[in-house]
Amino acid sequence: MSILGALPEGLVCRPIAEADLAAVIACLGRGFPERPARHWQEALSRMALRPAVEDLPRYGYGLAKDGHIVGVMLTLFFRTGGEGAPIRCNLSSWAVDEDFRAYAGKLIMTAMRRRDVTYLSITPAPVTLKVTEALRFKRFADGQQAFVPLLGRGHGLRVVEARPGMAELDLLPAGERSLLLDHAALGCTALVCVGNGIVRPFVFKTRRVLRGLVPCSQVIYCRSHAELGACAGALGRHLLRKGLLLSIVDACAPVPGLVGRYFPGVGPKYAKGPHPPTPGDLAFTEFVVFGS
Repeated sequence: MSILGALPEGLVCRPIAEADLAAVIACLGRGFPERPARHWQEALSRMALRPAVEDLPRYGYGLAKDGHIVGVMLTLFFRTGGEGAPIRCNLSSWAVDEDFRAYAGKLIMTAMRRRDVTYLSITPAPVTLKVTEALRFKRFADGQQAFVPLLGRGHGLRVVEARPGMAELDLLPAGERSLLLDHAALGCTALVCVGNGIVRPFVFKTRRVLRGLVPCSQVIYCRSHAELGACAGALGRHLLRKGLLLSIVDACAPVPGLVGRYFPGVGPKYAKGPHPPTPGDLAFTEFVVFGS
């Protein structure tokens, strides 16, 4: 896969514009035929509603041949906290038509121009893993732990769902207040765990595993595995009322305090840049914004 060198005449790599969206959906449909067009329509619609970060593109970058989109990389830029906080970018949905795959690397190199941004690759396809590692991305999660939170500690704690105006939110930093409310608006379960004078934020997203047969809750945000372990029992009681017994969290080894099984090599996640996330932090990534 070529990464460096000039593009041939008529082929350009540029930010995706609003006028490109129908062609972007068509290109993604060719690259990911297992995904229906409505998946990409919803993903782009949700991206359109997210606040822009500085002058960075809202949707990502496209390869255009004589004005026609022949390659796409979606980019989700977001700040890790309030104004002035570090910027991360989830690189996603890399699709290039067969005749132009020699120039696919231009998309990722163009997207990764900012050295102050931390770039994430959280659903790398097997075919792109070599490129990811060649670009010196490092794993921040080696596998996943499946666990039953109800069997964990923290049964004396209180858990409430985040909503505007609730008193418990005022006990959190402004960045985490916004994180909880933004994720609740995007369909996640945003929770505040209160007890012993400590307030801890958590975000979960419902998904299905084992070929879509078993519902579970994916940890989208926790400050640390230690806080997740300390609150697991209380969180489990709340999630069980939603019919969710099983949970999943990214990890690099079995997580102390969580009753379950660690699966090495499942769902590895990569980052490159000055502010990589810790395992258990998937805030504002495609898992949330794309909606499925």
